[in-house]
Amino acid sequence: MSEDSGSVRPTVTEESVPRLPRHVKFRFDQARDAWVVLAPEKVFMPDEIAVEILKRCNGSTTLRDIIDDLAKTFEADRDTVASDVVVLLQDLADKGIITP
Repeated sequence: MSEDSGSVRPTVTEESVPRLPRHVKFRFDQARDAWVVLAPEKVFMPDEIAVEILKRCNGSTTLRDIIDDLAKTFEADRDTVASDVVVLLQDLADKGIITP
């Protein structure tokens, strides 16, 4: 619970369909030669793994399908991928960067 608004913390699960809210932009910045996440008064520079995750957060794909795709693409253990992706997206959801 947020102390000031009384709202419930958004929880990221494999059933979530993550997307960027309207006020957040994810794009390649030519000047920085890097992917950036732009939010009001904030700029995030995600690492390569986070970029791959964010590229898949299109508002129509479930987190389960995103995890399956990442595990297949990178030939990685699905459970490890799932754990890492949920932790990352939960952190971004807590900051208002992702809507689960």
